[in-house]
Amino acid sequence: MPIAKLLVANRGEIAVRIFRTCRELGIATVAVVAPDDADALHARTADETVAIASYLHSEEHIRAALRTGADAVHPGYGFLAENADFAEAAEAAGLVFVGPTPDALRAGGDKLAAKQAARAAGVPVLPEGDPGELGFPLLVKAAAGGGGRGMRVVRSAAELDEALAAAGREAAAAFGDGTVFCERYLERPRHVEIQLLGDGRGRAIALGERECSVQRRHQKVLEESPSPALDAELRSRMSAAAVAFAEAIGYRSAGTAEFMLDDGEFYFLELNGRIQVEHPVTELVTGLDLVAAQLGLADGNPLPEPSRIRGHAVEVRLYAEDPLTFLPQTGRLERLRLPDGIRVDAGVEEGDEVGLAYDAMIAKLVAHADSRVEALERLAAALDETEVGGVVTNLPFLRWLVRHPEVRAGEATTAFLVEHPPLSEPRPLPSRPWLGAFRLNLPAPAPHSPPRVDAAAHMHGPGSEQSAVTAPMPGTVIRVLVSEGERVRQRQPLVVLEAMKMETPLVSPYDGVVLKVHVSERDQVAGGAVLVELEE
Repeated sequence: MPIAKLLVANRGEIAVRIFRTCRELGIATVAVVAPDDADALHARTADETVAIASYLHSEEHIRAALRTGADAVHPGYGFLAENADFAEAAEAAGLVFVGPTPDALRAGGDKLAAKQAARAAGVPVLPEGDPGELGFPLLVKAAAGGGGRGMRVVRSAAELDEALAAAGREAAAAFGDGTVFCERYLERPRHVEIQLLGDGRGRAIALGERECSVQRRHQKVLEESPSPALDAELRSRMSAAAVAFAEAIGYRSAGTAEFMLDDGEFYFLELNGRIQVEHPVTELVTGLDLVAAQLGLADGNPLPEPSRIRGHAVEVRLYAEDPLTFLPQTGRLERLRLPDGIRVDAGVEEGDEVGLAYDAMIAKLVAHADSRVEALERLAAALDETEVGGVVTNLPFLRWLVRHPEVRAGEATTAFLVEHPPLSEPRPLPSRPWLGAFRLNLPAPAPHSPPRVDAAAHMHGPGSEQSAVTAPMPGTVIRVLVSEGERVRQRQPLVVLEAMKMETPLVSPYDGVVLKVHVSERDQVAGGAVLVELEE
């Protein structure tokens, strides 16, 4: 029986986007809303709304679906989207789960298990294991999730214990599982992912790739399709590897195989067993509706025919965050003017409140054109049209980003925001006879650290001998690392603040002495609150 009524076990932009396809297909929709989210846009968009205690409680979603007579559940992305137990519980309750099977989620959701499955399928992976054997730098990663949470770059043995502890705390808060592991770290790779569809019966197809190298805090900022780093031969090899992995685990629905690309060699990172935030760029270049494809596959329909890639698409994410530090911001959207002429997927409207309890994304802006140059020009013009009032956003950063010479040249790597700090004056590009996939004969670039956005102390005045470390945004104090009278060194972490399940270490601006600590662990603090006072 075709799906007649769908509950979306999620919120915000992705729930609104799924409801849009459901309306086009004549499927009734049910939204769920947590107590602090009752006025959200997704709640105003669905045919029915049910109050739940938390988006992370699977039993709440299942209860709401049964109560409203929904016959299917779509998990969106984030929250329970890759939770095999949720998928299993939904199916046990007689509901259609619009996503991978529980077995496929378990095989692909645990990053360590996924790497083992990839190896068995002949897909290259980065080595993982004991830090002493891997050497430094290495990357600490959460086994159970993604989105940049539970990830830390470690450059020396002295940093390892704190990185393991911090990554474990962040992973436990975000995914309910604090398991982490260590993996070899590449300094300046490209991040390229392959969009997959699987039928759950041993067949999968690839729908091209997305370039996602421009990132902050291991979270993507700009995505495009096709990747300027791939030629036809490399694209074919990466697509074949992604399909081999998906078919090996019997994958069903939409999913993404993520790879690191370094000097022409690629390495499997992980499988995202869900629809991705950046799926619109694939939809624009293929003409496919991936949510409709998910619904069809959940109904037992065959895979669609692979589509020829048409033109080029580029997406950026408009966030309520500081354009220099990327720290999340809050406030009411007193004015919101989003552009015409390109695709805009928004999760809020003018007048809505942006808080810290959930993701701070306001909208995704996606431009499509016949060529990459035209797509970037259309996106730049659209960003110039965009207006946001009442909340600090990354709009100035996005305008700077899409006009940056290195982005325009298709040369950005994951180290882009270290080599080019936000809103900095662009440096001239060196003369390069070969671009994109034809760079193997060029000298290797100097190694760089990944983007780091630690918050520093705010001085009481120029040349002042005292300073106060203040909270850059509202959040929860999860660690106090110093005590009064203690001597500290420059950039030593003093307090760790959590907002939106991401940890931000606040560091000392100089060598000095702690005069007073104003907070304790678990304290809720407002943006601008004084946390620690220092003296040189």
